[in-house]
Amino acid sequence: MAEMATIDENQTNFEEIKLEARNGMGILLLNIVLMIVALIGFIYGIVRLESGAKLIPNVIFIIIGGAYLFLVGPILFAGLKVLRPNEALVLTLFGKYYGTLKGEGLFFVNPFVSSINPASLFISSGTTDVEKAVSAGKNPSQTVNISLSRKKISLKAMTLNNDKQKVNDKLGNPIIIGIVVIWKVVNTAKAVFNVDNYAEFLSIQCDSALRNIVRLYPYDVSNDDNEKSLRGSSQEVAENLKKEIQSKVEIAGLEILEARITHLSYAPEIAAVMLQRQQASAIVDARQMIVEGAVGMVEMALAKLNENDIVDLDEERKAAMVSNLLVILCGNRDAQPIVNSGSL
Repeated sequence: MAEMATIDENQTNFEEIKLEARNGMGILLLNIVLMIVALIGFIYGIVRLESGAKLIPNVIFIIIGGAYLFLVGPILFAGLKVLRPNEALVLTLFGKYYGTLKGEGLFFVNPFVSSINPASLFISSGTTDVEKAVSAGKNPSQTVNISLSRKKISLKAMTLNNDKQKVNDKLGNPIIIGIVVIWKVVNTAKAVFNVDNYAEFLSIQCDSALRNIVRLYPYDVSNDDNEKSLRGSSQEVAENLKKEIQSKVEIAGLEILEARITHLSYAPEIAAVMLQRQQASAIVDARQMIVEGAVGMVEMALAKLNENDIVDLDEERKAAMVSNLLVILCGNRDAQPIVNSGSL
């Protein structure tokens, strides 16, 4: 059992080997010169044979020139690799991991190595291009052939924008949420050999992490100001989402730079009810503020009347005055004054 565990651990912990390759410009020029010399020798041997010269030396010229011109030269050209900034090539030699070529410029490596990038289809074309090809009546394999030619792995920061999902929050309310994830490849060996398709793997793990995080928070809170919510604590939710995704894609050699919520709303089936609830909550809060202000103004009015001895009111008339002031201050419409020409 211990031996089996060790084997599994070794199979899922590939370390990146940085390949030290030669400058390809010198090899390119040298190979061109040698191919020209081989072509001259090949033609020279044929001409000499036709003129009746000795057989063996001219046959040697033809064999050596032809072998280099049609076999060795093209093989050496296959070992030339061109890389742009922030690109890498994961190379294998007869099925074994050979190394990762990084940098920018023209390099020369073993001509028999082959590059691999299992996520080229997902990144280059994506499912949308395949669906468009099918809907247009074309063969989707054409799109696959184009994308498979891209063997270079991009080390740039890339954006993953998954489709919006319907998820239940902490209170069980269905919500529609969408996120955008900024990520990049930091370990090309893990990205290629630990998972089947690192881009698709990231997309699936983002969906899973999003569901795990959303169920910990309610959509919104109205009573407890200390409780975190998806709408009110977007920064904290984004940090937790980033950590959750990072823990899941560590095996694929990916680094999550940022994760943000791009869309947040209630599901259509409860959106109208929740809107009425928010409106009612807003009306209650507004009324509470109005009442608190009105009570303060009434207290100030009574205090000023008593302080300046403007009028002497008994308890019953104070109550009537308070009632009238509260009606005026808390009403939705302007008060209509009534002039009393008689006695109080």
